[in-house]
Amino acid sequence: MTEQFQRTMDSPVGVLTIVAENDGIVAIRFESESEHMSSQSPMEVGAGEHAILDNAVRQLEEYFGGARTEFDLPLVPRGTPFQQQAWQVLRTIPYGETITYGEQARRLGDPNKSRAVGSANGRNPIPIVVPCHRVVGANGHLTGYAGGIEVKAWLLDHEWRVRLGG
Repeated sequence: MTEQFQRTMDSPVGVLTIVAENDGIVAIRFESESEHMSSQSPMEVGAGEHAILDNAVRQLEEYFGGARTEFDLPLVPRGTPFQQQAWQVLRTIPYGETITYGEQARRLGDPNKSRAVGSANGRNPIPIVVPCHRVVGANGHLTGYAGGIEVKAWLLDHEWRVRLGG
């Protein structure tokens, strides 16, 4: 099993735990999520001890500060081939914009798979960086999010405010 490392950081949406291996980020967890989401217990590291985690914390701080609209991090999310495809589509949604689950399914080639897309998004291990918060229900309403609907609403509002310059 590959060794994993983690760092926590305070953010406007609560404490985030970032988990990485030597080749990239494998997870970002909200404080509300179970700490035991994997069979492995990552080693806690501090600033300056893991370059990928240092970079992730810096980029997330820039995002929350309104200075970053795209992430440039090595990502190694674990999932099925369909989940990987769904998460790749998420990474193409522009900052501050939203699409529906149906639109995401259409972009994957099958507009009838919106429920499967919702399920894949719910298993996205790297929220915020892989922006599943940018996917909304067909009626435009916010639907499930690992960090809670309030966090999803905060992230979208933050991106809209930054995009509008204020």
